[in-house]
Amino acid sequence: MLHPHSPYPPQTGTPWFAGLLVAGFAAVVVAVAIMAFGSQLARINPALAVFLELVAVAGVAPSAWRLRRTPVWRWLVYGAAAGVLAGWIAMLVGAA
Repeated sequence: MLHPHSPYPPQTGTPWFAGLLVAGFAAVVVAVAIMAFGSQLARINPALAVFLELVAVAGVAPSAWRLRRTPVWRWLVYGAAAGVLAGWIAMLVGAA
């Protein structure tokens, strides 16, 4: 229950359409970034590409994990997580 003097309106429901739209946009942007970053690094050294991709995701993950329960940010976090997964799968499929 919200405090009576809270500046936020009470929750009336989950905005699924807007939330999924935001999550989809975040997933596409992150997947393209992962693929672009990884493909250019793989031209230099594939092992370096894998290592730096893992370091970048591990660096962002703690901050994203804390935001997953904030009403608007949760859609971005879930979309970004899906984008990372899609980007890595696309990189693996492209490397095979």
